[in-house]
Amino acid sequence: MPDQDVDDAAEAGLPVEGPVEPTLDILRHSSAHLMAAAVVELFPGAQYDVGPAIADGFFYNFRLPGGATFSEQDLSRIEKRMKQKAAQRIPFVREVMPRSAAREMFQAMGQDFKVDIIDRIPADVEQVGVYRTGEFVDLCRGPHVPDSSWLKAVKLQRVAGVYWRGDERNEQLQRVYGTAWFSDEELQQYLDRIAEAERRDHRRLGRELDLFSFPDEIGSGLAVFHPRGGLMRRIMEDYSRQRHEAAGYEFVNSPHITKSDLFETSGHLDWFAESMFPPMELDGGTRYYLKPMNCPFHILIFRSRQRSYRELPLRLFEFGSVYRYEKSGVVHGLTRVRGMTQDDAHIFCTREQLASELHSLLVFVLGLLRDFGLSDFYLELSTKPEDKAVGTDDEWDEATEALRQAAQAMELELVMDEGGGAFYGPKISVQAHDAIGRTWQMSTIQVDFQEPQRFGLEYVGAGGERQRPIMIHRALFGSIERFFGVLVEHYAGDFPLWLAPVQCEIVPVQDNVPEVMDFVHEVAAQLRAAGLRAEVSDHPGVRMSKRVRDAELRHVPYVVVIGKQDVEAATGRIRVRDTRLPAEEAISEMAVAELVEKLRAEAALRGPEAVPRRAS
Repeated sequence: MPDQDVDDAAEAGLPVEGPVEPTLDILRHSSAHLMAAAVVELFPGAQYDVGPAIADGFFYNFRLPGGATFSEQDLSRIEKRMKQKAAQRIPFVREVMPRSAAREMFQAMGQDFKVDIIDRIPADVEQVGVYRTGEFVDLCRGPHVPDSSWLKAVKLQRVAGVYWRGDERNEQLQRVYGTAWFSDEELQQYLDRIAEAERRDHRRLGRELDLFSFPDEIGSGLAVFHPRGGLMRRIMEDYSRQRHEAAGYEFVNSPHITKSDLFETSGHLDWFAESMFPPMELDGGTRYYLKPMNCPFHILIFRSRQRSYRELPLRLFEFGSVYRYEKSGVVHGLTRVRGMTQDDAHIFCTREQLASELHSLLVFVLGLLRDFGLSDFYLELSTKPEDKAVGTDDEWDEATEALRQAAQAMELELVMDEGGGAFYGPKISVQAHDAIGRTWQMSTIQVDFQEPQRFGLEYVGAGGERQRPIMIHRALFGSIERFFGVLVEHYAGDFPLWLAPVQCEIVPVQDNVPEVMDFVHEVAAQLRAAGLRAEVSDHPGVRMSKRVRDAELRHVPYVVVIGKQDVEAATGRIRVRDTRLPAEEAISEMAVAELVEKLRAEAALRGPEAVPRRAS
């Protein structure tokens, strides 16, 4: 269950029968109960809200007496008490109680959250399940492990403030996160993965490599890219533009704001308003919105004149800035922002062209992602939402089947996401595993019968009749910001040469010797003339070894060291350090022309072969 979207009322009702052997989710749910039992012992008067299993762990929400908060030291105390309870083999005892009796019991215990949950369950639910773990009792349907001895490989990780029931208008509770596994070995492997993920955290690397920042003066979820990050971003965008141009896309541009009429017609104000920024009133009361999507603008471009079947498929592409009001609790670095640039394409085609367009789109998308070094994919097909969709079942079925056939042709694993489509159509999302096995949603492709209808789009067919086009929405990176963050973590800052902001740094040993500096700048000029990104380490008075180390810390792939002896030898050969290789393999000697050719050849590589191994 996603930790930001908990249906707490689902905890109330008759108990659920579990499998013969407890699953990892059951183990983690039981661990949440054991943690709550420890908390109420250590913090008398604590109230407990909900405590589900989530991906890789569990959490429980608490209200502490007097508005107190947990400290890091408290986590150690709670974990110690949990281990004591695990050693006691306390059974998890299931009990079925009349709803009214359970309400009276939790009210007498002062557990207001449990009373609230019971009050919100459907009126026809007359009995509820509770579980007792020693003196601790919780409203719960289960299932659980037989006893606490199963819960020895447990680690509490962090505390976060969350709003009760996810509503920022409510009070803030204390959420304690933990993880649980069947064995200490599995737990340690997980903790090692977490440590590696922290080493790769794009927020930390963004600061260390001087790529981007989030100034408080601008606001939450709004990034600024520094020169090196801006350069890398431009390289990404330029390569994407080249590939789109070669694939027959036409480039368009649209404004950042629009009158509300546009989003009323598109349906976004009916179905997406909670994710939009509030309107601005201008021109005597006319409401304007920051755009959350580019698609209505591209629709207007299509509709700007009469279209012929000969123009289809029409592929429009834009790096379009959009703005979405994400709740502060879910904003996270570059991977969840409020202002972003989408590499957005919209394809207008005939029904007969739909299958071939979807096939070529998936081939194009997967190829471009592979160029950026991602290669382990599966596809997810999201179908019609039950209560948030427009259009007929027949239209949804046709669109879903077209996507299914295109996905199956890619010969990748296809996972169903029932009810996960957008309000106007089903979608395929490309899910990619990064270097440490985490899954990221990348590209999305959506088939849309609805927006062409809402905007009255038409083209003139071969027989002169007016027909309705089909619209395909496609975001390849998702957003530039998010994809940038994913690449930083995938490569841990060790970018392939073609993406590295600085490809080669030249370090003079003696800054005060003109002959040395002349040769340094000559080498830099030759590299730049070949289209390579070279910098001179111009820091007089700083020792050469420190400059080399600084370049390594900034993940510069190549460092060239030039001293007086190199100039006096007059051989034209220089010492080159590949900072990504182990020390015994890192240093080589070559002519300047050889270095230029070596770097040019490597910078031309794309995909996994472009990434040499990194020294550990």
